[in-house]
This record gives sequence, structure tokens and C-alpha cells, in this order.
Amino acid sequence: MSQSERVYLEPVIDLFSGEVLAFNISDHPTVEFALKSLREALEGLPKLSYRTTVHTDQGFQYQHKFWRETLKEHRVFQSMSRKATCLDNAAIESFFHIMKVEVMDEHFENEEDLVQAMTEWINFYNKRRIKTKLDGKSPEKYRELAIQQAA
Repeated sequence: MSQSERVYLEPVIDLFSGEVLAFNISDHPTVEFALKSLREALEGLPKLSYRTTVHTDQGFQYQHKFWRETLKEHRVFQSMSRKATCLDNAAIESFFHIMKVEVMDEHFENEEDLVQAMTEWINFYNKRRIKTKLDGKSPEKYRELAIQQAA
């Protein structure tokens, strides 16, 4: 894969468990590209008695009318830090850093190989990668145990 070729990743991460709830990979960062993973994540969430918040940076897709309307339809609050303040986006930046260290350190022959490696790594991250702050559990296992304890 040449330096001029790119793929874009749009993950939606649960800040409680760190689990990737949904993601999309594409050649172009369009509004519809971003909305696909947002909609998938929102449809998978249980109905909650408290407000759900989505944290984003100031990318054009997160300011778009369709993005805001989708959040409103699902009764979700958008939190977007002002320019040069990355607090709302720190969790996803940390996720990207981990992914870059663990996946992107090798050369991929083509886009298909890169997309496959990213997809496999996200599956590993959710199901098998343990985290100290989750009591030595994977994000998926931590969420499952929390749901069991709440029941």
C-alpha cells in the first residue's frame, strides 16, 4: 500500500467498558460513513433512564445536520470540545494510539489486507485484550459482568 492510499476508521466506543460498539472503514470520510457506525451503535444500546452522551471532535461530519438530527432522534446529547481542546476526544485518541502501536507498525500490501488487520484487531480488542482498569478483563467481558451484576 502506498503512502498516498488511505483508509478511514470511524469507531464508536463505550466509555464505560472501552468496547467498540460499532465501526466503519472507508476510503472517504463522508457524513454517511460516520453516520453508519453511529446508527449501529445507537440501535444496539438499551433504553436508559439517563442521558446518553456522544463525544466528538469538531470534524465536519459531527457538525452536519444529519448527524445532529440522528442524535436528536435517539435523545442523545452531543459533547464537542472547542478547538485545540481535546478532552471530549481523549478516549478515542488513546484507542487510536493503541491500534497504531499494535497494528499499524507493519507494511500492508494493499487496502484489503489493512482493513482485514484492523477488523481482526478490533475483534481482539473487544473480546480478548485485557485492561488493568477493567480489573483484568476484556471490554466485552467487563460489560457483560456489569449487566449481570445490575440485574
